[in-house]
Amino acid sequence: MLYLVPTPVGNLEDITLRALRILKEVDVVLAEDTRTTGMLLKHYDISARLVSHHKFNEHATAEAFAARMAAGETMALVSDAGTPGISDPGFMLVRAAVAQGVEVQCLPGATAFVPALVSSGLPCDRFCFEGFLPQKKGRATRLAALKDEERTMIFYESPHRVTRALHEMAEVFGADRPCSACREISKIHEESVRGTLAEVEAHFQEAEPRGEFVIVVGGKPGAEGGREKRRKPIAKDPITGQPLYE
Repeated sequence: MLYLVPTPVGNLEDITLRALRILKEVDVVLAEDTRTTGMLLKHYDISARLVSHHKFNEHATAEAFAARMAAGETMALVSDAGTPGISDPGFMLVRAAVAQGVEVQCLPGATAFVPALVSSGLPCDRFCFEGFLPQKKGRATRLAALKDEERTMIFYESPHRVTRALHEMAEVFGADRPCSACREISKIHEESVRGTLAEVEAHFQEAEPRGEFVIVVGGKPGAEGGREKRRKPIAKDPITGQPLYE
């Protein structure tokens, strides 16, 4: 069995009782950084065998770990924060485990982009997750490909590149595109800055960006309105006078 175990993105209380039980019971905990995971386990008084599994060695270790699980071992995979596989190592191990007939279970739990999206005030019924933009090659191409995206878009970014990212998005998507930049999710200094791309960029030009960021950007304007125009209104709002749709 392979368990994918989400770990807190900030507050250590954001871990489930099931996750704690699994971490106690498995034969091995595969960790992106054994020091980070070691502190979490120590906090909850869990003694577990920790083995490194990160983006620099996963190509070489995934098949071997999958073979050990196929032979009877039970393992849990954790990243430094959030759900493994979401902009973190995990995909290669899951693929290898599935190929060798190992059962894979992903526990529900913490991930950074969901609270950032839901609290953004932007539509969250349809969205696309883009993760980290390429740092150099392919960055402009990726943004250009998203210019006409109608869904709400979600990006991860480091504090060192967040103002650059906001500036580039404003150039490609338009400076007036709505945006919410959320940092330090579930931590003491959690903050969401909402406004247009230009306004949010200006804010972080003045206030030094700190912590990991989730940038939520509205989709291409007019997309929702276009759908409404093809639908027949059933009534008018008695207060605003705006048409109401089914």
